Formats: sequence, C-alpha cells, structure tokens
Amino acid sequence: MTRADILVVDDTPQNLRLLSNILTKEGYLVRQALSGKMAMTAIQAVPPDLILLDIMMPEMDGYSFCQTLKAKAETAAIPVIFLSALTDGSDKAKAFAVGGADYISKPFQLEEVLARVRNQLALVAAETQNQQLSAHLEDRVKERTRQLEIANRELYREILERKMLQSQLLEQATHDALTGLPNRAFFIDRTRQALSAMQADANAQFAVLFLDCDRFKVVNDSLGHFIGDQLLVAIACRLKETLHPTVTLARLGGDEFTVLLTETADSTSVIQTANQMLAAFTQPFQLEGRAVFITASIGVAIGNVKYSQPEHLLRDADMAMYSAKASGKERYQVFDPILHQNALKRLQLEIDLRKALYQQELIVHYQPIMAIPTGDLVGFEALVRWLHPQQGLVSPGVFIPIAEETGLIAQIGHWVLRQSCQQMRQWQDETTDRSLTMSVNLSARQLAQADLVEQIDQILAETQLDPQYLKLELTESAIMDNAQAAESVLQALRKRQIQLSIDDFGTGYSSLSYLHSFPVNTLKIDRSFIQQMGEHSDDLGLVPLIINIAHKMGMTVTAEGIETQNQLNHLRALNCDFGQGFFFFKPLEADKISPLLTSIAHHAESDVKTAQ
Repeated sequence: MTRADILVVDDTPQNLRLLSNILTKEGYLVRQALSGKMAMTAIQAVPPDLILLDIMMPEMDGYSFCQTLKAKAETAAIPVIFLSALTDGSDKAKAFAVGGADYISKPFQLEEVLARVRNQLALVAAETQNQQLSAHLEDRVKERTRQLEIANRELYREILERKMLQSQLLEQATHDALTGLPNRAFFIDRTRQALSAMQADANAQFAVLFLDCDRFKVVNDSLGHFIGDQLLVAIACRLKETLHPTVTLARLGGDEFTVLLTETADSTSVIQTANQMLAAFTQPFQLEGRAVFITASIGVAIGNVKYSQPEHLLRDADMAMYSAKASGKERYQVFDPILHQNALKRLQLEIDLRKALYQQELIVHYQPIMAIPTGDLVGFEALVRWLHPQQGLVSPGVFIPIAEETGLIAQIGHWVLRQSCQQMRQWQDETTDRSLTMSVNLSARQLAQADLVEQIDQILAETQLDPQYLKLELTESAIMDNAQAAESVLQALRKRQIQLSIDDFGTGYSSLSYLHSFPVNTLKIDRSFIQQMGEHSDDLGLVPLIINIAHKMGMTVTAEGIETQNQLNHLRALNCDFGQGFFFFKPLEADKISPLLTSIAHHAESDVKTAQ
C-alpha cells in the first residue's frame, strides 16, 4: 500500500520536528517546509496528499498560501489543515473561507492531529474511490444498456452499501474529541455489558454515577467558551487521576460526566468513589493564569436485575443528580424509585396542563381586598385555579412551578388577565360601581415579552375596561431579573393609568433602592410577615417598618394572609391601608361574587336614603 505523502509547513522548527516524528511513526511519508515559498517549491516538485499549515508565518502567511494553492487547478484538491494559536471565531471562519478543510488550535493534542489527519486522508481516499466507482458504473451502464433496470438496482444497492459503511464508520467514533474520554456510545455499550454480566451472574455488581457541574453556564457566560472547554478538559484529567484505572469514565456531553463501577461496586465503594469525585473539585482549576472554582453534584444508580436497558440506569442516575442539586448542590444522591414515580407524575401533569389550556379546565377565583380602616370592599385579586377532570382542584403550588418551567405561564397569565378584565367589566355593568379594582399577577416571563404592553392594550380594548381599574402585581425578582427593560415597560403601563403593585414584598431582593426607580403604587406585605406577628405591639417584626417606608414613599400597603382578629387589630393600629385573607373572604368563584356586590350596592343605597 502506498504511504500517504504529508507536507508540514511551519516556521517553528520544534513544531516541524514534533509533527514529523509522530506522523512518521504512524507510517506516513512526511516532508517539511519552514516557509510558504519553500512549500510551493516542494508542491511543484511532487504534490502531497495532505498539507498541515501554520497561519502565522513571515513573508506569506497561511491564509495567502492556501488562497494561492486553491487558485490553481492542479493543487486545488489538496486538503489543508490549519494549525494555529489563533482561537477567535473570525480567524477560524477566515481559515475555512480561504479553502481550509479543518482547523486545529495550538497547543495541539497529538491524538487530535492524528485523528484529523486520518479523517482528511480517508475523505480523499473515499473521493478517489467514488470517482473510480462512478467511472466503473458509467462503463457498466454503457456496456449493459439493454439491462438498464438490473444496472439501476445494482447501483442503488451499492449506494446503500456505501451509506451503511459510512454509518458504521461514524459508530466507530467512540471517544470525545475535546477530552479524549469515552463518549456516550462507548459508555452505553459498557453499561449494557455490565447488565448482561448481572443477568448471567446474580452476584455481579455495578453502579452508574452521573456527575454534572454546578453553575457551569456561569463560567461559559463570564469567561467564554474557550475557557469553558479548557475547564472541561481539566475536570476530565483530574477525575481520571482520582479514579481507579478499572473505572470507566466518560463524558456524555456538555458538563456531564459518567462513571461505571464494576470491579468493586458494593455500597461502601460506590459512596467512597462519589466522595472522591466531589473531593476532586475542592481545589481550584488553574486556567489561563486564573483560578476557577466550581463544584459538582452526583447522582448514583445501583445496578440490579430490574434494569433491562442501560439508558434506564443513566436516566435514574440523572434524576438522582438533579435531586442532589435541589438539596443544595455539591453532594451526591443515591437514586430512590420514588424519584422516578414523581418524575412520571410531573410529566403527566405537564401534559395535562397543556391540555387544560385548550379544554377550558382553568378557572379564576377572586379574593376580595378590603379597606382596613373602614371595612369596605375595594377590589379583588384574580387567582388561577385548575379543575383537573380526574384529580379535582389542583393546588397552584403544584402546577404554577411547572407552568413557569415550561413557559406555559405566559399563556396562562395572558388568559387570566383577559378573563379578569372581562369579569370586572361585567361586574361594573351589573352594579354601576366604578370604584373597585382588579389585581392580576404578572409573571417574570410575561414581563420579558417584547409585546406585553400591546397585549394589555388589546385586552383592555376588547373588554372595554378602563385601565385605572386594573392593578398588575409583580414580584421583586421578576423586576430585578431585567431591571432596565422592566423600568421602560412599567413606565409605559403607568402612562396608561394602570396601577402597579409589588407582590410578596420583603421575600425577594429586599433592596429598597429599586423602589425609587419604578412607578409603584402599592406594596403587598407577604403573608409570612403577617403570620409572624405576635399578640403584643412589640412583636410585629418588620411589618411596621414596611408600612412606614411605603407611606413615606407615597405608596399604599396591602397585607396578605390576614386570618385573625388580632392580626387585623395590629394592622389597623399601624395604619395599613388594605388587607386580604381568610379572615375576610376566601378566594371565591365569580358567581359567588355577584351576590356580594349586590348586597354591598343595596347597603350603599340604604345609607344614601338614611342620609337624606
């Protein structure tokens, strides 16, 4: 077999020697050139099969050299792999723009260079083979014109065989290009072998550990993806040094690593291994002259005869890992079957929630808001409820987090806003009372929508509700997640005379500085502060302070979760403006509000007649 001829072009002799030695050991014929001019001379003498080309060279850089090469018909087909310390995306883009076939960043890994060289030479060989095959097929077609149908079937069969061969070659790629560790396909195959061994021998033991870095996205976003990749390589190296050689360590993708224990997989060894992996993250990673700290969470799935697929072990270890993150991160969690059951229930609930939006299973309850000094009804808060066809009334604490996680909260919030405005307009028509307001919660995802103001304008126009009777409630975190964008949206809403309220005040950022920047009308004291108020005036917690701050800033105050006469007495003494809670009314269905409004209207008429 003819040896492939490779020309290495680099103005650094050390790089030339290193690449020449490793490529020669692999059986390639290697030629060297210290400059573009020398390389052109060598190519004119004998065109190589492949060129490894440095970018930064005197006289003629790699880009110019490649352009010159590609401009000539006799050398245009020679594949060029760029070798460069330039890591900017534009540099790579330029390399491919001038005709480069591949790009390897310096300092390079010899295994990576060899893999990419093999790949390019394989592509060249495949192209040559394709050309030869095409010529052969053309001859056969000419020779067998009368047997066209048979020839077409043969051609189709050969094309399928080539596709199958390409698919097999892809499947043979079993290692991660970045870290050099085994990849998902390799790990799945090894786990499948462990399952087979357990089926053959009930005493066989194995375990899968699933590691995910905590807040890895922060590293990528703040330091860049190049540093992120370096961190992944460093993590792979440290884990490999930490673990026993018999352990299978793989990178699934992203910042996810997996470990397969088969030699010693009893519970003690598994926990010991998990702790060793966590300990590997206690020291910072030194990258580009800076110390990068990061932690990890680990999920553990113990192999047993109930498992039939390796993917199921990965799934359960993954769920256990997320449970570890939910418990505070930087720890391990052994899989409990109840995690899978809860995940299935959550998934089914998500599916049902999507259906509920179209099957009109969501309803709105309205909790009256009362004026504390007078006891008068001043408005309502709209609260969404889900009447599940099988489970009955589902708590908002169950389905709202799912809605927020899946993005359905924006659609639900839009629907609640429309229903509430329409209902308020209907009550106004029934009672001719124009003093009541409707408070509607606005989610962080809704606040982030570019067309939020237009949506609200459209709803108010359709329902014919005067904007001054609408009060939108937002949490501190929803505002501060994108304060600059939120400020412009809130200013636009206030120009429309829509009232604004901070919900659950004191439980979020607990920063008073933002209150000066946003046009807020009302602060709502979270129910947790109300429930903590004691019987005596010196045991009221932060409630007096919040009320005092709000009043000094020209805002009204609404207390949530009032349940006792004692709480009401304290709030009245503190000059709290409004209140809501079970002490007054529970959230009510719309048809139960109408009689309440009628009763209030009759009392008002009676008071007027008495005064006359």
